Amino acid sequence: MSILLRSSAWLLAAAVAFATLGPPSLRPHSDLGQDGEHALAFVLVGLAFGLAYPRRRLSATAIAVVLIGLLELMQFWAPGRHARLEDFLVDAGTTCIGFALAAIADWAMTRFRANPALTRQGPAE
Repeated sequence: MSILLRSSAWLLAAAVAFATLGPPSLRPHSDLGQDGEHALAFVLVGLAFGLAYPRRRLSATAIAVVLIGLLELMQFWAPGRHARLEDFLVDAGTTCIGFALAAIADWAMTRFRANPALTRQGPAE
């Protein structure tokens, strides 16, 4: 399961990097608007990496924020792209939210597994 989560996280990160640096005509568009698209993409990246690397979640969060900043700066050299502080703030913030959601999900699953009263089916009649 771990290799599947990690592979999915890295594939998602590659897709987001391509959408960020690739030609604007190849970037997917939705009705969410630019900030909404960024928020959705990066919350999924944070969630994916948070689930894939649970023991390194804090360092993975810090590395992700730094790499998001680099990705934004690389847009200065990508034709048809522009680097904006607002994009960085949305991307980094929603990635952190994704990591937090992964931590909450991990905590809830651990608590659910540890409590036998929650895992039992109930009284047999």
